[in-house]
Amino acid sequence: MSQQTTDTVLMVRPACFAFNPETARDNLFQHDAPQRDGVHRAALAEFEAYVDALRARRINVLVVDDTLDPPTPDSIFPNNWWSSHADGSLVLYPMRAPNRREERHGPVLGALARHAQWPVTVDLSGYELEAVFLEGTGSVVFDRDTRRCYACRSPRTHQQVLDALTQWLGYETIVFDAVDARGAPIYHTNVMMWIGTALAGVCLDAITDVQARRDVLASLRAAGKHVIELSGAQLAAFAGNMLELRDGDGAPMLVMSRTAWASLDVMQRALIEAHATPVVVDIATIEHVGGGSARCMLAEVFAPTARA
Repeated sequence: MSQQTTDTVLMVRPACFAFNPETARDNLFQHDAPQRDGVHRAALAEFEAYVDALRARRINVLVVDDTLDPPTPDSIFPNNWWSSHADGSLVLYPMRAPNRREERHGPVLGALARHAQWPVTVDLSGYELEAVFLEGTGSVVFDRDTRRCYACRSPRTHQQVLDALTQWLGYETIVFDAVDARGAPIYHTNVMMWIGTALAGVCLDAITDVQARRDVLASLRAAGKHVIELSGAQLAAFAGNMLELRDGDGAPMLVMSRTAWASLDVMQRALIEAHATPVVVDIATIEHVGGGSARCMLAEVFAPTARA
């Protein structure tokens, strides 16, 4: 079986979801909302429906309740500050926004320890002292089967930390520059591309260098992926922010938001349905205010020694 996907994810039930001004300076997907209490209630309802949709597909969901102290408005996006790997590594990442660093002091690591054991913790968070960052599987899109990873440079994705990560994991890197329709740097790689077992989606037009664009496409095709080329408009609709998981029988499930699914054309939908079951969730409030989508809310759990 492919090592690219897992049947287990961790999600964080938010305690104080809100617009985060510390991340909004370079995440142009975020939009402030004056009705803070209403926003939190709407996001919480979307979160619960999302969990139910995954569990209905027999995907294991570890739900962790966030705490009010410290206040962490983006805790609903846990994939940015840690990742787990089947080789036994648990990686902690350096975060650009100070209030996102507080998420490491919350309940997630305790919940992970109760679920499984990772023999090695690779703590890269000390790079924050040097003001260089790498924000987990937001910054890095892994192709675990080929041991390659993809990353677009940005204020949240620095080559120095990426090199430290990939040297530890033994991955080859494909690094490039990418911008959105307004010419602003893409803040996280996982808003412009995703990789599954047979499929990959990528907005090639966002990659500024023609040769880098060709290199990314060639690498994905050499890995045996059917590549869905996304437009700039589809990137803006979060079609680059999907995640493939496995259900209880090992069948592929491609998780995405309703916004992303609505942006796809007939041929793109048909290609997805030929290789995976689409799992479509309505998270419009979370997308609009938080600036992240379906993939950002899921932290994959690759546990080498899961406990009963």
